[in-house]
Amino acid sequence: MNRENEKKSFERLLNREGVQSLIASFICIILGLLVGYIVLLCINPAGAGKAIASILKNFMYFPRPAVALEYFGSTLAKTAPLLMCTLSILFAYKVGLFNIGASGQYAVGAGLSLYLALAFQMPWFVCLAAAVVGGGILGGIAGALKAYLNVNEVIAGIMLNWISLYSVNMLLTKVKESSTTYTGALRTNSPGALLPSMGLSSLFSGNRYVTIAIPLSVLIAVWVWVVMEKTKLGYELKATGLNKNAAKYAGMKEKRNMILTMVISGCLSGMGAAFLYLSGIEQWSCAQTAVPAMGFNGIAAAFLGMLHPIGGIFSAYFIQHITSGGSYIDKMIYCSQISDLISAIIIYFCSFVLFFKVCMKRQLRKKKGGQ
Repeated sequence: MNRENEKKSFERLLNREGVQSLIASFICIILGLLVGYIVLLCINPAGAGKAIASILKNFMYFPRPAVALEYFGSTLAKTAPLLMCTLSILFAYKVGLFNIGASGQYAVGAGLSLYLALAFQMPWFVCLAAAVVGGGILGGIAGALKAYLNVNEVIAGIMLNWISLYSVNMLLTKVKESSTTYTGALRTNSPGALLPSMGLSSLFSGNRYVTIAIPLSVLIAVWVWVVMEKTKLGYELKATGLNKNAAKYAGMKEKRNMILTMVISGCLSGMGAAFLYLSGIEQWSCAQTAVPAMGFNGIAAAFLGMLHPIGGIFSAYFIQHITSGGSYIDKMIYCSQISDLISAIIIYFCSFVLFFKVCMKRQLRKKKGGQ
């Protein structure tokens, strides 16, 4: 009798939405790592085990706790902007829109924040606000094209990505270093534009890249969850995404909701760029010809986290963890691009999260019907 009750309890547990999402995500992660390991074996079997271990260890690669803690802080500093792009993607997707233009909004956020910091010596909060507004405006353009001209937001987003990239490159050439293609370092050229750490850096062995961006990104994830699940605005936005004609019939302003969704989504992407570049951890290259990958990685993290803001926190960290861990692979055995390849394989499998979840539900229904 106890065994039968335990079996029923286990089946009820498996039927829960959150448990299914968690299992599906783990399946994708394991499959991605397995394929990555096979690729390493094909290239050089001798170092494959050590290489995959380095990716999984990341900051734990260093034996000294103080050094490991410092590099852990750097991973978190890069997770914050990725989380913002993740929230940008899932916010739009919840409303039935696919914000593939997150990379362009991210680029605009980076361009405006860095230009105001380096050209006008603006403080960090002004630069951050400019990044948010810039990303929101670009998102709003795609939303308006969708709402009033029925232009697919994917097409509009892709075109705006390239327009944004080259516009930002031209803008930031005015504040780049004379001897390189990179913008000037904020720490030496505009220290007031750096995000404050509020004492957080001391928790990570004095890592100066650890700023308020980390806790802020988590708080914003919670805010997105509250807005989408607990407010009238979130209900209206999701209703518009499910059926805009029904939403219009119910008295909702469906065009306004579409534009507002893309504006908020763009604001999140722009803020993510400010979180990265105003921490001083990276400089923008004015010669880059590819749109920032952060926006596309946000798509993978959003689906790995099952389009849930809280799940997005953990999925964004995981993707950044393996991406950073790839830099510790022995470059004498494997080429420098192998870490990006393995990260891409894992990210690719993240797109199958929903597929595995559907398969799981189907099997559970068959089992229940057979009983």
